[in-house]
Amino acid sequence: MANGDVTIKDDSINYIVIVTSLFFALLVGSVIYFVVLYRNRQLRNKKEQEELKANFRQELLKTQLEVQEQTLNYISSEIHDNITQVLSFVKLTLGNIASGVEDEKRGKVIETRELVAQTITDLRDLSKSLSFEHISSQGLIRTIEKEVDRVNKSGLIQVSLEQDGSSYPLGEQRELVLFRIFQESLNNTLKHAAAHHLKIMLKYHMDLFVLMLDDDGSGFSIDELENKTGSGLRNIENRAALIGGTATIDSSPGKGCSVKVALDPLKQQLY
Repeated sequence: MANGDVTIKDDSINYIVIVTSLFFALLVGSVIYFVVLYRNRQLRNKKEQEELKANFRQELLKTQLEVQEQTLNYISSEIHDNITQVLSFVKLTLGNIASGVEDEKRGKVIETRELVAQTITDLRDLSKSLSFEHISSQGLIRTIEKEVDRVNKSGLIQVSLEQDGSSYPLGEQRELVLFRIFQESLNNTLKHAAAHHLKIMLKYHMDLFVLMLDDDGSGFSIDELENKTGSGLRNIENRAALIGGTATIDSSPGKGCSVKVALDPLKQQLY
């Protein structure tokens, strides 16, 4: 009987140990499961929040660009329909005056009339560079060519334009955004770079389009500029992202500045 009681007790102890071990194993497994589940849910929520923020930034930038384009189109229309019309009237008036004044004053009147005529031409060119319809009808290359001609005539800087590969359409919205990036980079060069030359390259490859702008100006520290404002650089990057591209800006003090925008022409654009 004693041996039987000992065996029963040993079996009971073993049973209790096994049950207890299974309970703790189940408890630990449940804890691990819920921790992993909670962690995955946190990661999923974080990813969803980041996507919501990215979508919000995307929509905000899209709205900003649409508002900017509406404003630029309005300014373009005002320049074309009102200001140039007034100056045309002034030009006509000066022409009439020139025929009725003394010879020594006629030269000054004619010279003033020519200045007004040049101003009208410049304003009309500016009006076209602001108009979405003009950019859409002319295409990216032709629009950039005209802007390059306008800048070269000003004598502010020497600009060259090169093309690599046969051109193909990128879509109206993409070409508009690329032209605005070009304009912003050009204006930055004119205002801040103190450059003598600006080289523009358009590369048309089968699976890649690249817009490059390289100047020989004073350059800058990108980190320092981003710490101060950086809005211009971020604006270029955001605009490029909006059409499914990437923008790379490379510069250092005394080494000029390079802006490169690359995109896959077959990739679906976001804008």
